[in-house]
Amino acid sequence: MTKEDIVEKVNSFLIDEFELEPEQVKPEALLIDDLEIESLDFVDIAVVIEKDFGFKVNGEEMVNIRTLDDLYNYILVKVSK
Repeated sequence: MTKEDIVEKVNSFLIDEFELEPEQVKPEALLIDDLEIESLDFVDIAVVIEKDFGFKVNGEEMVNIRTLDDLYNYILVKVSK
């Protein structure tokens, strides 16, 4: 799976689930400050990641994810293993 595939899946989910505008969903966007994703929303994101990408999300690792690009790269590393 390429990073482009990951970006497409994640962005599509965020736009649909959180009713974001496509122009808001850019790599440098801060999940909390720019996209207004709250702590409970991260649970939903983790469930979708586990279902769509086939790996168990580690909550301690998710703490370091601040931007969308951080999230893309986290998924890329996990699916590449």
